[in-house]
Amino acid sequence: MLIQQKAGTLRTIPVNDRVIDRLPLEWYETNKRILRKRSLAGTELALKFLGEHPRLLQDDVLYHDAQTIIAVDIIPCEVLVVTPRSMYEMASVCYEIGNKHLPLFYEADALLVPYEDPLFRLLTAGGYAPVREIKKLLQPLNTSVTPHDTSGSTSLFSKILQLTTTTTHV
Repeated sequence: MLIQQKAGTLRTIPVNDRVIDRLPLEWYETNKRILRKRSLAGTELALKFLGEHPRLLQDDVLYHDAQTIIAVDIIPCEVLVVTPRSMYEMASVCYEIGNKHLPLFYEADALLVPYEDPLFRLLTAGGYAPVREIKKLLQPLNTSVTPHDTSGSTSLFSKILQLTTTTTHV
């Protein structure tokens, strides 16, 4: 089955009596434009997104008919969880992770990054107290530092600048 665009999400498409067939994806597969996978029920799917990167999210619906809905399911993986104690620590941790060009995720006031032992040791040595857990990486951060983003989205860099810059009136 060829999939060229998302059909919606499980929040927007009524399930009713249809069976939900899950397509398990690793976190790094969610940005692939071309991918061949098999759903849990055995349906072979060819994902071919011709436009921008798809950025598939948990519960995105790729296909639905009268009997079945095929939806994305992000597979849990080993992650480092860092809960910064201040905005300064948040910026420092983001800098350390960004300096390694690693993907960054956000959940419940914590930063998540796919587990790497050297990063774990670096963050531990820096006093950030990272915790090793198994989690789904669901909320990727837009960590672009390009100040001229015209898409309307705010980058992590811009948010940090807004929080740390004080405006003084003369």
